[in-house]
Amino acid sequence: MQVKTSRFGTVEIQPEDILLFSRGLIGFESHRHWVLLADSGNSGVAWLQSLAEPGVALPMVSPRRYVPGYRVLIARSQLTPLELAVLDEAFVLVPLGRNEAGLTLNLRGPVIINLNRRIGRQLITSDEQPLQLALPRIPLRLRKIA
Repeated sequence: MQVKTSRFGTVEIQPEDILLFSRGLIGFESHRHWVLLADSGNSGVAWLQSLAEPGVALPMVSPRRYVPGYRVLIARSQLTPLELAVLDEAFVLVPLGRNEAGLTLNLRGPVIINLNRRIGRQLITSDEQPLQLALPRIPLRLRKIA
């Protein structure tokens, strides 16, 4: 299946690559189908590409790469829709953002994915994680949309 994107051009994906977010993502509630694409320029970044709108692609990173002790603190009931057999099956990513000072991580709104079932959900943690954790100056380049 070919998918047109504004950031990556036309990409070939398989139906089993599609992730279902039944509630969408925060700010993109109507976008239910997404695909995770690698960034050829930076192996630490993945892009959550909306299949509903070619211009919507969100940079995501593993939080543990920058915050080794990061834990997602949420009610277990919030994980029920993900149909996880064991919690170790949960794949956790956090949105990467940019502000005037540089790059930031949103540790308060992680995206949790059950890769086996292809189901995802963005949750709000129950602890006081930062919405914009500033990253130290690192050589991370985000490609701009043409």
